[in-house]
Amino acid sequence: MKPSWLADFGRLAIANIASNLMVPLAGLIDTAFLGHLADIRHLAGVALATVLFNFIYWSFGFLRMGTTGLIAQAVGRGDGAEQWRVGLRALMVALTLGLLILIVQTPLRLIGFAILQADVDVLDAGLAFYQGRIWGAPAVLMNYVLLGWFLGQGQGRRVLVLAVVGNGANVLLDYWMIVRLGWDSYGAGLATALSQYAMLLVGGLLLSRALPWAQIWQQRLSLWSRRAVARLFRLNRDIMVRTWALLVSFGLFTNLSGGMGTETLAVNTLLLQALMLVTYFLDGIAFATEAYAGQFHGQGKESELRALARVGSGLSVGLGMGVAIALITFPQAVFGLLTDHQTVLTQLNQYVFWLLPVFSFGAIAFMLDGYFLGLTSSIVLRNSTILATGLGFMPLALMAYVRESPSLLWLAMTCFMAVRAFTLVWAVPASLKSS
Repeated sequence: MKPSWLADFGRLAIANIASNLMVPLAGLIDTAFLGHLADIRHLAGVALATVLFNFIYWSFGFLRMGTTGLIAQAVGRGDGAEQWRVGLRALMVALTLGLLILIVQTPLRLIGFAILQADVDVLDAGLAFYQGRIWGAPAVLMNYVLLGWFLGQGQGRRVLVLAVVGNGANVLLDYWMIVRLGWDSYGAGLATALSQYAMLLVGGLLLSRALPWAQIWQQRLSLWSRRAVARLFRLNRDIMVRTWALLVSFGLFTNLSGGMGTETLAVNTLLLQALMLVTYFLDGIAFATEAYAGQFHGQGKESELRALARVGSGLSVGLGMGVAIALITFPQAVFGLLTDHQTVLTQLNQYVFWLLPVFSFGAIAFMLDGYFLGLTSSIVLRNSTILATGLGFMPLALMAYVRESPSLLWLAMTCFMAVRAFTLVWAVPASLKSS
């Protein structure tokens, strides 16, 4: 018998996937604008600075993840007051952190560009992009909260609206500032920052209509309940540690690939790009799982949680394995769109089969990330990722570095995903008993 919520779950997952795909689409359009300039250093500089922004902003991904789980649980309990308390509390934290980033933008720039290596003209282009984009920090972090708020309420259409507004504004501003005004890298950075404020404005308008402002004013002191704030920071701390562990593993994978030669780095970069693209699809299912897990947990529905875990796992693994098999079967047709270097494509054929175990285990891990985020079981996620990095990835990655073996490096990535998947699966039964 199909669960009664399955159709709504599918619609939410599809809306999430569509909104996720706006991100790489906007990135491709950004690349097209910069890639058609006479001087290619602007494209290279933006790519370099984006590494720094990814580290800064991904570190605060807990603002989206934690908000979704807490609000979904409040929805499940039918507690409207707790929904706005969680959301407004997170928005204030996001605004504070965003302003703090602006205050320390100079040290961040000095440290970040001291680590990043490139030619002087490329670094100058990257610095120009940084100086434009950094001003969007408060909007970026507050948008994380708005997305988490809407996801927690299962409002996939609003998530899609925000994605269209943010990325559409980015494209239009890119054209105006890069092509019409000739601001090059700085224009690309400023366009990205302003598009985040456009997204924040629309999200704020959508949200403000539903908020009980009189009730909020009367109960404003409850926003800073000591217990609630302590829970928020414990949750966010654990999610941040989990995110850093992921960044360490993927960062080391890329760095160690570079130590094995330019062609190996190129091959592994292409395969990782395939993994990142699939992640946009898997995250759509994970976000829907997160929203429903929080709601079912709030309602104390153990049977529905069990069904959700089965449905989410089946959809994720089916999608991950299906894409992996397609890439393994037609590698030249797919990866040939990304590069015309035959030596790279030939070497890629030796390693593309690793995508099957990586995608399969990764599909389970990504889906259960959403499941446990919905339950706000951040300790499980933290411990799973630390174990996966320390025991699953590091030993084999170091062995791969010593032996200069790309196959061992991919085995390390497979073990990283497998340890995450197995540890999270092992924790599911206990989560059902606590619901």
